[in-house]
Amino acid sequence: MKRTSFTDMSCSIARTLDLIGEWWTPLILRDIFLGIRRFEILLNHLGISRNILTDRLQTLVDNDILERRRYQENPERYEYWLTERGVDLFPIFAAVIAWGDKWLHAEEGEPATLVHKDCGKVTTPIVACSKCGGTITLRNVRTRRGPGGNAQEWEAIRAAIEQSSPPVTSTPKDDRRKVKAAKK
Repeated sequence: MKRTSFTDMSCSIARTLDLIGEWWTPLILRDIFLGIRRFEILLNHLGISRNILTDRLQTLVDNDILERRRYQENPERYEYWLTERGVDLFPIFAAVIAWGDKWLHAEEGEPATLVHKDCGKVTTPIVACSKCGGTITLRNVRTRRGPGGNAQEWEAIRAAIEQSSPPVTSTPKDDRRKVKAAKK
């Protein structure tokens, strides 16, 4: 069963998931990031069916995330190598690793660690501002329509946010003043 395509959406998350969000694709990419590049080895390591692995690899090749390189002529056999687009996906996976280590493996410890080759230390990935280097969190960024954003879609987002949030009639500081006045 083929799922709905997100390619027509003006949303970077949706369009990225259209390429890497299929069942098995993140684990295939994980193995290729680790250096497992040959079809048969991927097949055996993941325990995935041949047709699903073939389909997922072809999607990644068609979208310039992987490239096929022949390493044997008779019979023809290929390795799958990351393209520049594929390498640029790694920070997404590093962020998923950090989240999983924090929230799913806290008690028993991380199943794998990332060692920063430049300094030789075990690291936890963070998302940082490209301008100042500060850590980016949900609470210290805001989103606005970019040059490729669809105006109607952003208007719909604005309307949905307004419907989701009650109007702010007072601030916590105002509420503290009311409590102090009531105590007098």
